[in-house]
Amino acid sequence: MEEENKTLVKEFVLTGITDLPELQIPFFLLFLVIYITTMMGNIGLIVLVWMNSHLHTPMYIFLSSLAFSDALASSSVTPRMLVNFLIKNKMISLLECMTQFYFFGVSATAECFLLAAMAYDRYAAICNPLLYPVRMSNRLCKQLVIASYTLGFLHLMIHVGLLFRLTFCKSTRIHYFYCEILQLFKISCTDTSINTFVVFIFSAFIQTFTFTIIIISYAYVLSAIFRIRSEKRRSKAFSTCSAHLFSVSLFYGTLFFMYVRPGSDTTKDQDVMYSLFYTIIIPLLNPFIYSLRNKEVLCSLRKAIKK
Repeated sequence: MEEENKTLVKEFVLTGITDLPELQIPFFLLFLVIYITTMMGNIGLIVLVWMNSHLHTPMYIFLSSLAFSDALASSSVTPRMLVNFLIKNKMISLLECMTQFYFFGVSATAECFLLAAMAYDRYAAICNPLLYPVRMSNRLCKQLVIASYTLGFLHLMIHVGLLFRLTFCKSTRIHYFYCEILQLFKISCTDTSINTFVVFIFSAFIQTFTFTIIIISYAYVLSAIFRIRSEKRRSKAFSTCSAHLFSVSLFYGTLFFMYVRPGSDTTKDQDVMYSLFYTIIIPLLNPFIYSLRNKEVLCSLRKAIKK
């Protein structure tokens, strides 16, 4: 009977960012504005790229794919958080919880591989400009995009599949604003050592592998830039890379800051703040980081506004 009762917990309570009633409406309005701006920025960038044939190049195909990843990440977390600000019953089913985690995880995994592919694209364009059309054709670019999302879907299938072996009986309260996998482990009454090990191995491999590609690519890129004699050409080459480097710094910097630090130095409130930046703020910033540093995107945007 005790074992049967363990499997009966199929709904959880997402406690959210705060329990203070007076902050629910202000937070709802704040994150609603952030979500609308995020979706307009990312979807607008996707539409802008695909409506302009001169932007159908690897660089902008990667850029629109990254925008889709950011829109997916934001949409998997923010709408549910907004609803919870307005209702007292903050219940979420186990299936909804797994679905939310699945799609957010897919977007995060795909973004790692997309950022690595974008770094290789910049390496091919700057270090070997004459061979660039051969090394990075539109066909290869689309294959890399498909591979990034395919790996994302397969990666998360493993983790979600392992979640089905868990039962939950310690608590129905998830002290977070979305269904983060480590928070689910905390309230499981099943041994989660296998799940934790798999999460660590796959996350460490994906992040280390993609970050290594980025570091090596940009080591060659920076070396090539410093060898350029023309100040104007050097400035243009660095400008095309600076936005990507800034985005990579935000993305991986937050990842490393969240997970590669002593456990004694972190609190629940700090974890929530870091996760908010990772899940909501970065998807908001990325389209503006790339658009404001890219003359072709700005030019296409001006033409679209005039039309």
